[in-house]
Formats: sequence, structure tokens, C-alpha cells
Amino acid sequence: MLKKALFLIPLVIVLLCLPSCARRGTISGGPKDTIAPQLLFSYPKNLSTNFTGSEIKLQFNEYIKLKDLQKQLVVSPPMNSAPEIFPQTASKTLTIRIKDTLKPNTTYSFNFGQSIQDNNEGNPFSQFKYVMSTGPTIDSLKLGVKIKDALERKTDNFVSVMLYEVNATYNDSIVYKKQPQYVINTLDSLKAVVLENLKPGKYRLIAIKDVNKNNKYDPKSEKIAFQKDYITLPNDTLYELELFNEKKSFKAVTTSHIKSSRVLVGYQGSVEKAELQLTKNNEKIPFQLTRVVGKDSAEVWFKATKGDSLTLEMKANKYAKTFGFKVRDFKKDSLSLSLEPKGTLNFRDTLRIVSSIPLTAWDSNKIQLRKRDSSAVPYKTNYDSFKKELHLFFEKEPNQKYQLQMLPGALTDFLGNKNDTLKYTTNTLDVSEYGNLKINMERIKRFPVIVQLTDAQGKVKASAYSDNSKTVSFDLIQPSKFFIRVIYDDDKDGLWTPGNFLEHRQSEEVKYHPVEIDVRSNWDVEQTIDVGD
Repeated sequence: MLKKALFLIPLVIVLLCLPSCARRGTISGGPKDTIAPQLLFSYPKNLSTNFTGSEIKLQFNEYIKLKDLQKQLVVSPPMNSAPEIFPQTASKTLTIRIKDTLKPNTTYSFNFGQSIQDNNEGNPFSQFKYVMSTGPTIDSLKLGVKIKDALERKTDNFVSVMLYEVNATYNDSIVYKKQPQYVINTLDSLKAVVLENLKPGKYRLIAIKDVNKNNKYDPKSEKIAFQKDYITLPNDTLYELELFNEKKSFKAVTTSHIKSSRVLVGYQGSVEKAELQLTKNNEKIPFQLTRVVGKDSAEVWFKATKGDSLTLEMKANKYAKTFGFKVRDFKKDSLSLSLEPKGTLNFRDTLRIVSSIPLTAWDSNKIQLRKRDSSAVPYKTNYDSFKKELHLFFEKEPNQKYQLQMLPGALTDFLGNKNDTLKYTTNTLDVSEYGNLKINMERIKRFPVIVQLTDAQGKVKASAYSDNSKTVSFDLIQPSKFFIRVIYDDDKDGLWTPGNFLEHRQSEEVKYHPVEIDVRSNWDVEQTIDVGD
């Protein structure tokens, strides 16, 4: 017995030591699941014909969940009442309950996009589509469409591509009122799509950024693109559509009397081109129209006394609105001024005096611009009444410090206020701090053109206009990376002009150089770009 006990002692010691000597770690669950769910069967089966029911059941091999179904699901042709898809919780069975009356002899498709995912890892069952027909056959024609923006480099996501059947009742205004015959969506990543399960026939092809999600075009808030001519199916052409926001006609959205000497007008379109008239007892009185920075709003300034009844009339084309109000007693506006740009004055900048109240007079004898050595700098002025900016133009010198002094009474505003003594300073840098860019345009099709340098977000950093030269130069620009955009300015207004759907007019043509251009300090860059087809 003693021998057996002595033999067991070392074994017990070894067993007691094992836990402290074991390697620490976590239990691995194996490789991550990357396999998408699979459809086992559907009832009725996919691609069924002579469909007469109101429910469709989809059975999957694992638990699935729905993500962003409202964004991802596209039913074509669209239904007046959206189908009910349930359950919204994890399940192996998905039910589509149709709540609309289906059209006879029509092929319907339910494209789920990326919305069906496995419950654990979120692997999507990409572009799963259930198709059935209420007639004896499945329509099988296809149409390829590519989407781009008419002006910007980047194209919107979730663009709806639509086909309207052109029959005896068709007219272009239908896109504002009714849903299309067929629709597909680019979702969050596609720029080229294929409309499938189409019937032969004649169609109008359009695309919209459907903000309202109603498969109808709302020009107030949505972009549109369209193929100018009708298309006929079958057709193997890959069509390219260019999205744009239509130029809005002027319309006053809101009007309010906000100060004793001004009325705020919220508008759409261009208020600068509208005809405005302010009257008191049917007698015209002077006014000034100015913008509100960063908003689609403008201010109408006037001189009146408390209790006066005024009428503001606004007209543009066939639009007219009259706004009547009685002048109230508000705190009087005071004149404040600032100098722009603040800090460094770049060589391509314009020095601007910005006022809070529109100006009516300025005395150049009381506005003194001097260099570091106190010598006077000759300048010329120009006043932008809409922006309330007095521009000063002069020849800038490198590494120079400038002082702008305005003596009392140099500026007089619309309400009769005058400035006190004011002093501002600004400075320029050495030319070596800037770069120069020369652009040569190959295969240019016509003139004039607008050549723009934009940043990655599409903001215009510099612009040039060419009536006949294939070469433009951007001298002394701030170092940065630019994209080059060329606009064929066919209406010669100096601006990019968007299209108009009802007029069947496309936007002015835009070309981008595909590669970003790096302009560095003290560099001269020459770049050749192709602006042809």
C-alpha cells in the first residue's frame, strides 16, 4: 500500500502543474462566413406565367434579414400601392403580398438589389430578382443605359431609369403625373444598368434622381436626363443619359417684412431677371435689390415711415405676385463694412469693400490706398449692387503691404448712413509662392468655351473664357490639384446652361480632362487636353 501511495504522489504533482503550464488563448470559431444566402425554391416558381395570385413566397437555405428595403427594392412596372414584404425580422421565408391590381399580359419583376442578407454576417444576395407574368409569356427584351452627370464629374446614386410607352395617349407631361411602364434603379454603386423583361414597342427613355420616391418627375427638387428621340425595342444600343437640374423660372416662395426698411423675398429661379416694382398709393418709390449670402433669398430695400402702406409687385414671364404690407417700426439698420479677402491678397483676387446696406455713393478722394512706403496706389472702382460690394482694381506688386483708409463720409448707404474713419491692411506674397498653368485644347469643336479649374468637390477655383484661342493660361494660381473642365458655351452667356425636358433641349456640352493636374509653387505646367468626342 505504501509503495502504491509513493507512486501516486509524482502523478498528482504533474496533474496539478498542468493548468499553469497550459498555453492561454481563445477558442476559434473557424473561418468567417462569406457565402450569400441561396434561394431554395419559390411559390409560384420564378419566371411563372399566367400569374393570378396575390402572394409570393421565397424560401432560403438560412435565416435572412432585410436591409434598406425601401431604397433597394425596385418593382417594374411600378405599382400604385407598394407590395408588402414580410417578415422584417430574421426568417428563412420571405413573403411578397401584392396590394395592387395587376395589369393583364404584363411581366413584373421584383429586384431586391442588396436588401436580402444573411442574418449573421450580412452577406448580400446581390441583385436577386423575382419575375412573373400575368400573361402566357415572359417578356425578354433588354435595354442598356449608362448614367452620368451633365456638369459634375461625380454622378448621383439611386437614379431611376424609366421607360414610358409612346401610344395614342402619350405626351411629355406624363412624366410629371404618372408612373412609367418600366423602371430600374442604379442603387448605391451602379452607373450602367440594364432594363429587362421588356415588351417590343416605342418608348420615351428618361432618368430622374427620384428624391420623392414616387416614380414621377418633380423639377423643383429633382434632376432629369432624357434621350431626345423616341426609342424602339428591340434595340441593342447602349444609351447614355446626362442628369441636370432644369433652370427654374422665377417665383417668389415667401415674402416677409423683416425690418423697417426692407422686405425679405425667398425665391426660386433668378430674382435678378425679374421685374420688381414698389409703390405707395400707386406712386413708384425707389428701392434696391440685394442678395442674402448662401440662401435663395433677396432683400428689397426702401425708404418709408412707420404706418406707410406699400405694395411690392414681382413679375417674370407669365408669373406675377403682389405683396402688400404696412411699414412697422423696427430697430434701424446701421452700416457695417468689411474688407475681403481677409489676410493675404492673392494676385487673382479682387479687393472688395463689403457693406451691410447697399451703397449709393462713394468718394474716391476719401478712399486712400497706399503701399508700405506710404506712396499712393492708383485704382479704379466698380460697384456690384446685388452683392453690396465695392471692387477696387489696381496693379498688385509681390511682397507688398497695402493699407486702405476710408475717411469719414467716403461711403454713403441707401438709408443715408456714412462711415467713420476706417483702416484696413492686406499683403501680397512673392510670385514664387504661386504656379502657372497653360492648357492646350486638342480637337476643339467650336467656340466660345469656358475653361474652369475645379477642386475634387467640383468647386470652381479659376475660370477663363476663349472666343477663338485653343490655348488658355492660368497665371499665378495658388498651388493645388485641379480638374480641368471645358464647357461649350453655345448660347454665349458665359455660364453653363442646363437642358430643358419639355423643350427637348440638352445641356451645354461639358468635357473633363480625366487626370487631376498638380500645380506646385514656382512651377510652370503645360497640359494638353482632348475636348473632342
